[in-house]
This record gives sequence, C-alpha cells and structure tokens, in this order.
Amino acid sequence: MKQLLEKIAAEIANFQENAALQSEKGNKAAGTRARKATLELTKLMKEFRQVSLEESKK
Repeated sequence: MKQLLEKIAAEIANFQENAALQSEKGNKAAGTRARKATLELTKLMKEFRQVSLEESKK
C-alpha cells in the first residue's frame, strides 16, 4: 500500500509540473505529458480502490 501511495504522489507531482509548463509557457509537449499522467493516475486510483477495500476487510 505504501509503494502505491508513493507512485500516486510521484505521478501527481509529474502532472502538476507538466500542467504548469503548459499553462504558463504554452509548452505543447508538456500538455501531452500531463494528459498521459492523468491516464496513469486513473489506473493508479483504481488500483488504490481495490487495495483499500482489501485492507478494510482485514
């Protein structure tokens, strides 16, 4: 669970960095990276939900 939370935090930081670059400097490549990060976050959040449910059953 701890590793999953670390992955989520890293991906959020990655998203924030690239989203800021896109909005502040108009960097189109950063926008693409930010969108890719959101897809990865979606996967990680689904995984978190499954792990969280398993942990709560213990």
